Amino acid sequence: MSKKKSFVLRIDPETFKSIEKWADDEFRSVNGQLEWMIHKSLKDAKRLKSKNKSNDSDE
Repeated sequence: MSKKKSFVLRIDPETFKSIEKWADDEFRSVNGQLEWMIHKSLKDAKRLKSKNKSNDSDE
C-alpha cells in the first residue's frame, strides 16, 4: 500500500460544491476527485514522471 500525505485544504464553498458534484457524477469521493484532478494537472503539465507507461492511458 502506498503512503499518502495528509494536509489541510481551505477552499471556498462554491468551489467545493462544484468539485463535490463532479465527484458524484464520476462515482468518486471528493478526496478521490481532488487526487485525480491534481494527478491529471501534473501529467498535462509534464510535471509527473510516469512509473509505468501503461498507467498513462487510464483517463
